[in-house]
Amino acid sequence: MPVYPNRQFLDFEQPIKELYEQIDATKKLAEKNPKINLSATIDQLEQSIIDKRKAITASLSPWQRVQLSRHPDRPYTLKYIQNMCDKFVELHGDRNVKDDKAMVGGFAELDGHTVMMIGQQKGSNTKARQMRNFGMANPEGYRKALRLMKLAEKFNKPVVCLIDTPGAFPGLEAEERGQGEAIARNIYEMVRLQVPIIICIIGEGASGGALGIGVGDKTLMMENTWYTVISPESCSSILWRSWDKKELAAEQLKLTATDMKGFGLVDEIVHEPLGGAHWDYSEAAELLKTAIVKELEVIKHIAPQDRINQRIDKYCKMGFWEETTA
Repeated sequence: MPVYPNRQFLDFEQPIKELYEQIDATKKLAEKNPKINLSATIDQLEQSIIDKRKAITASLSPWQRVQLSRHPDRPYTLKYIQNMCDKFVELHGDRNVKDDKAMVGGFAELDGHTVMMIGQQKGSNTKARQMRNFGMANPEGYRKALRLMKLAEKFNKPVVCLIDTPGAFPGLEAEERGQGEAIARNIYEMVRLQVPIIICIIGEGASGGALGIGVGDKTLMMENTWYTVISPESCSSILWRSWDKKELAAEQLKLTATDMKGFGLVDEIVHEPLGGAHWDYSEAAELLKTAIVKELEVIKHIAPQDRINQRIDKYCKMGFWEETTA
């Protein structure tokens, strides 16, 4: 986890950066003047940072939550797996085309439960982002995920999916290899999977890229994430022919965790450390782990066919429509 001065700050986090700079300046002053005790001043500034993080958390707009979900210091799938799980064994390849680095998965031990962990992985630097294709999976990534789900079903192990993607990769080669079919096939198969499935939105949850591993018995959504059919920037460019209205688009899309819970599209909201998950990886992972284990303990006792029927009913009830007669 990055620490100051290597930590990055968003525009609305600048007051926190200024407090860190004041602490840095105070410490340098104390080194030059050892006879002056400035520990109380430093303690006061550190408390001010906590207070400022609390204030920011309490007044975030939908667009600011979108920004936090994309924060360069935010933990990604492998970081959560590292902090939540023991004995993670990563599995590779779709047995057809290649191994998609944007989709990761493997067996792991989660609080005594053997589970199949699957999720999109972004990179933490430019080289890693290019290797991971910015978390945008190709068809072979979704087919790899399905292969791992079927493997979990074979050994009767639960599946945990961590969603963090700006969308499925829209390139020509992805379409040639059947991007739409791969996502549709995953949705179809996940509805019928015999084992428990927990879905966790840990960052960006964009469109079909999220739905490709997003069908399950319970859906958890972290506090500063978003889940919708289109990004605010793309929505703004379609409706207003400009990205300048992205803040308004984020508000109108109703994409926050609170909105999704109100619509019944997610089951639980997982709280994050003050200011966002990027402030404390261990605490964020522990909060998510607790929520996952809690849901697993409930749904693992339901008979497989009953669980499938409940899953189907859950998704059939989503959305609003009105039937009319001609």
